[in-house]
Amino acid sequence: MRLPFRAVALSLALGVTGTVCAATPSYSLDQAVALAEEKNPEIAIARKKVEAARGEVIEARSGFLPSVTSVGLLDKRQEERETRLRDEDYSASLRLQQNLYTGGQISSQLAIARLNLEKAQCDLQETMNRVAMDTRVAYSELLLNRARIRVREDSVRVLEQELKDQQERLRAGLVGTLNVQRAEVAVANERPELINAQTDLQMSYLRLGQLFGTEWPLDGSPTPFEIAGELQYQARHPVLNDCLARADAERPSLRAAQRAIDIEDRQYVLDKSELRPHVGLFSAYEVYNERDPEVGHEFNYGYVFGINGTWHIFDGFATKGRMQATRARREAAVEALAAARRSVASEVRSSFFDLEQARRVLESETKNVQTADQSLDIAKSNFAAGLGTQLDVLQSAADVTRTHTTRLTAIHLHNVALARLARACGCAPDALDFPAKANDETEALRLAEPPPSLTQR
Repeated sequence: MRLPFRAVALSLALGVTGTVCAATPSYSLDQAVALAEEKNPEIAIARKKVEAARGEVIEARSGFLPSVTSVGLLDKRQEERETRLRDEDYSASLRLQQNLYTGGQISSQLAIARLNLEKAQCDLQETMNRVAMDTRVAYSELLLNRARIRVREDSVRVLEQELKDQQERLRAGLVGTLNVQRAEVAVANERPELINAQTDLQMSYLRLGQLFGTEWPLDGSPTPFEIAGELQYQARHPVLNDCLARADAERPSLRAAQRAIDIEDRQYVLDKSELRPHVGLFSAYEVYNERDPEVGHEFNYGYVFGINGTWHIFDGFATKGRMQATRARREAAVEALAAARRSVASEVRSSFFDLEQARRVLESETKNVQTADQSLDIAKSNFAAGLGTQLDVLQSAADVTRTHTTRLTAIHLHNVALARLARACGCAPDALDFPAKANDETEALRLAEPPPSLTQR
């Protein structure tokens, strides 16, 4: 009876485990970027600002439309002495008013509202580009740390095998205690690197989850999502001048800075409109009472038409002060645009140089990994034949791990530099559609897998 019961319990446990694993979503890079654009809090805040700017446009447009207002009054006095006036007073009116001329005030307000909407949309796009870049960087970092764990695990496995071999040689009387101690030290030095890589992987999950706007479990349960794929080299060969031209034309932050200048130009016209007359037409239907019986009937009603106008002949130089402040803000906006252009150009150049550096390091380390593998084989052969030392073997194994880790880091830095360059240009990495080189040897560097020699050993 115990065996069937255990079989049923095991089946239920496997079923529950499979359900939990199936419930954990796994995201590709494009899916991760799309999820961040949908759930990221900063993007949500920027979208709300766009909605607020649309409301300001509707508010400013209302100045061109007629307004209808109603006003009513009713009061009754408790006691009146020695007066012939009636003790009640009431009035009601329905008034329609249309602006005829405002000196450019309403048109300037509408233009400012539309420019603010465009600026908010540019800020939203800039935020989305930055969050997309951060997501790509965090995604690549997570894949890097996952690959580093595999490399460190293989390295620990190789060193543990080396320790086992030296212990067997010590029991056979072929080597001394020093060889075993050296192998133990090598294993002990490598295990902290594996622990660091595992911790870095958890931190990468946290950073990516923060970009997703994901609530992290408080009960110590596994990560609420997984990442699909491997650390992959993305071959791109951008041209610096093309990147600078694209950034100057498409970077949302530069467009937002230009809109700030346009807003101050329209604000100057709005300030100046206070010096011009404002004329409006109104029409109303009124109902009111006459308190004095000798003047007229108690109940009166009828239509009212008229034109009202205002003109500030002298306002104590208030308008002059506002116009002076607006001119100063415009000059500051012009300086801000120039500084933003220089900053964007510097960001493009920095990302471009990082991209080129990572590409050169990657090409160098790819050949170096092969050389390190061969050196490790030679060192082990020489040690087996009595022509080398154990230090040569341990040093060669460390060189293999270090060169492959450097290659993984170069792939990560290349992808990070590509993401930053795309953000500096105001586009996605795939939009950097520059032609690839004809003889591109680095296209063969597809996936960053551990060296076969480490896995075999």
